[in-house]
Amino acid sequence: MTYDYKRDFPIFQHTDVAYIDNAATAQRPQCVLDAVTEFYKSKNANPLRGLYPLSVSATESYESARDTVRDFLNAKSSSEIIFTRNTTEGLNLVAYSYGLSNVKAGDEVLVSIMEHHSNLLPWQMVCRRTGAALKFMECEPDGTLDLNKVASLITPKTKIVACTHVSNVLGRVNPIREIAELAHRVGAVMVVDAAQSTPHIPVDVQALGADFLSFSGHKVYGPMGIGVLYGREELLDAMPPFLTGGEMIESVTREGAVFAELPHKFEAGTVNAADAVGLQAAIEYVKSVGFEQMHRQEVALTRRAMDGIRGIPSVHVLGSENPEEHCGIITFTVDGVHPHDISEILASDGVAIRAGHHCAQPLLAYLKHPSTARASLAFYNTEAEIDRLLDSLSTLRERMGYGK
Repeated sequence: MTYDYKRDFPIFQHTDVAYIDNAATAQRPQCVLDAVTEFYKSKNANPLRGLYPLSVSATESYESARDTVRDFLNAKSSSEIIFTRNTTEGLNLVAYSYGLSNVKAGDEVLVSIMEHHSNLLPWQMVCRRTGAALKFMECEPDGTLDLNKVASLITPKTKIVACTHVSNVLGRVNPIREIAELAHRVGAVMVVDAAQSTPHIPVDVQALGADFLSFSGHKVYGPMGIGVLYGREELLDAMPPFLTGGEMIESVTREGAVFAELPHKFEAGTVNAADAVGLQAAIEYVKSVGFEQMHRQEVALTRRAMDGIRGIPSVHVLGSENPEEHCGIITFTVDGVHPHDISEILASDGVAIRAGHHCAQPLLAYLKHPSTARASLAFYNTEAEIDRLLDSLSTLRERMGYGK
């Protein structure tokens, strides 16, 4: 008998909504809620600052969470793991602390057309401030990147290559390892947005060749407000702090300061220890389920959804025709119906999806779809929920007054 993973998630005991907006944020299992609550109940003190037992216990829990993230990403050292608020903050940290210090006029920064705004706007800022040029890797209609075209764009002028691991619109897994190899040949660094990959596939920063990689806890079944930036130790060590203030110093005088060693140099102020512990619990939960099991379920549900959509002539899926190439993300349009109306009608049927530009306006403009609807699946979704989505879509145009 197949285990019902919904039993692990308290929210599903209180709603019958088919929640298919997991690329925006995932739900939290009970173990994550328990971990955060237990921290506040039994270990709440300011980590890293007190010598009394409660503060020491809080510090140990916080650093244990860092070690768990190190193992999750296969980083060489826990010093390479920086806790942030989210993916966006991590990418901005790299742009401000590394980009502004290492990019100059005449240099080039290369990004993909598929980037979430969080991995585009920081590089636009770097290029504006330094006089560098921003260049784009454009994708094929199915979302693939042609490595020959990518290679032609990477030149001795290239200093930074920034690319999403998985597109939040097309669900395409990008060839990060191969792109990183091309970047490293000319001395450029590889920056990876892993917000959409960490919930679905194993991420090994060493195997990928990532110099920097950022992800959010809330997309991988952890709390909101906690994220991670991985950076190669030698790069982080040479970078100036992103924020300054409490905890990130060794000493302060009237004239200046000596900054703390890694990773604390980049964690100014009171840290978010409780949510770091929650992220640790989320990672342990993901490991207990296993990426193989999650992948099997997500592919089976994606296939069921895409097969059903093929039977509805007015609905069109963006990206690959292969369900295994979507990481559970199904972005689609309906002839003559605005995506916001699609979302509203599905919501009235108890199906929660996303509508809009998904913080990827350049990609949607490139694909000539200014707005789309997006259903994004997780391993806890069910065949019954996919059928509710399909039933709603099958009558949507008719209910809008367009006929079938």
